[in-house]
Amino acid sequence: MSVSITFLGGAGTVTGSKYLVRHGAETLMVDCGLFQGYKQLRLRNWTPLPVAPNQVDAVILTHAHLDHSGYLPLLAREGYGGPVHTTRGTRELCAILLPDSGHIQEEDAAFANRHGFSKHAPALPLYTRKDAQACLKQIKAHEFGHSFEPIKGWRVTFLRAGHILGAASVLLEVAGRRVLFSGDLGRTDDFIMNPPEPPPAADTVLIESTYGDRQHPQEDVLAELGPALHRLAGRGGVAVIPVFAVGRAQEILHAIAQLKARGEVPHNLPVFLDSPMAIHTTQLFEHFPHEHRLDAHEVRALTHSATMVNTPDESKALARRHGPMVILAASGMATGGRVLHHLALYAGNHRNMIILTGYQAPGTRGATVASGASSVRIHGKDVAVSAEVVQLQSASAHADAPQLEAWLRSLPSPPDQIYVVHGEAGAADALRVRIEHGLGWRALALVPEHGATWPA
Repeated sequence: MSVSITFLGGAGTVTGSKYLVRHGAETLMVDCGLFQGYKQLRLRNWTPLPVAPNQVDAVILTHAHLDHSGYLPLLAREGYGGPVHTTRGTRELCAILLPDSGHIQEEDAAFANRHGFSKHAPALPLYTRKDAQACLKQIKAHEFGHSFEPIKGWRVTFLRAGHILGAASVLLEVAGRRVLFSGDLGRTDDFIMNPPEPPPAADTVLIESTYGDRQHPQEDVLAELGPALHRLAGRGGVAVIPVFAVGRAQEILHAIAQLKARGEVPHNLPVFLDSPMAIHTTQLFEHFPHEHRLDAHEVRALTHSATMVNTPDESKALARRHGPMVILAASGMATGGRVLHHLALYAGNHRNMIILTGYQAPGTRGATVASGASSVRIHGKDVAVSAEVVQLQSASAHADAPQLEAWLRSLPSPPDQIYVVHGEAGAADALRVRIEHGLGWRALALVPEHGATWPA
């Protein structure tokens, strides 16, 4: 085959996105993500790739979320010394997210060693903060819509995908083939981000399917969040909101500010943003005004809509406060970070509330809480869940099934083949069926298995 794609992640799961494109003796990796969720998925992070890192010629990132970028420090440490091509927004966010990821890896390993949780002696981090900082110098940023050659004869163009700052779809042109990677597509009706731009013509399309089996509700995030916070304030409880530091934190802050301005939530309800990553990301919105819907006043208001909690001591001090209050903390699926300490402290009280704000990958603590479980395991202990659990259905930053279909319909002409990726098995297959039955194309729609190689 002239051009091939090997699916090293994002196949049968929403995490670990890595797509290896080969032509002749040259190899390009699109996305370099961490596996998250179930242990059997996380163990893949420790399994060597089927290609030596020093045999990869170039890396392209669609965006900065760790399931698309978080393996990069390990790839670089293990021998990849080439460039990492991104948009400007993705470069800025990787500088925030990747060192923090390394720090959390180190903290988790140290905690396991202190408390004897590790079956290895000693537990080691997948990579360190120093590893992450070292790989940042390899990142080379490009403008949307401006083509470049990551490898001689290979042409890449970034197209706006919505979703988060810097998020891109990737058009790759090589050996006469046009291969389009959707990346994570944002919603056409997103609360703060601009919609994805229409896709260009392509021979092969990789389409994400996170929400390939569902449709977002008609009501917006204000209609869901307002009554929940009103109930919380009335009973004097504490709301813990696990948020992704990039995108979701800013959306919830903006929503709370709007609800307070409308008088639907008490103006004096204290709100705390306990995430240095989210604080730094919020400041980035000023630098990328063309990627989101917020005007300059609304962007400035984000930084004043909550008390910013930077240091660990400031975070611990929140435990000495009494409700009502709202605490936003990373991570969005409660896989690590400061939110775990808040969940451990507040989940057991029925007056409190846990507000889940987006997709919860199977195997994560967020998914456990969303399922209605009576307890969740945090730091080696089972923590009772008596707090009210609210899962916002309208806060997702991913396009739903009708929006994914509409994005495909806007292609100038049908592709030869479509690979449905970045979704759990049910969601991916539902989108495959929707493509085959709804679009009426002769193009073959496939859901690739992990490790499979298919022609591009």
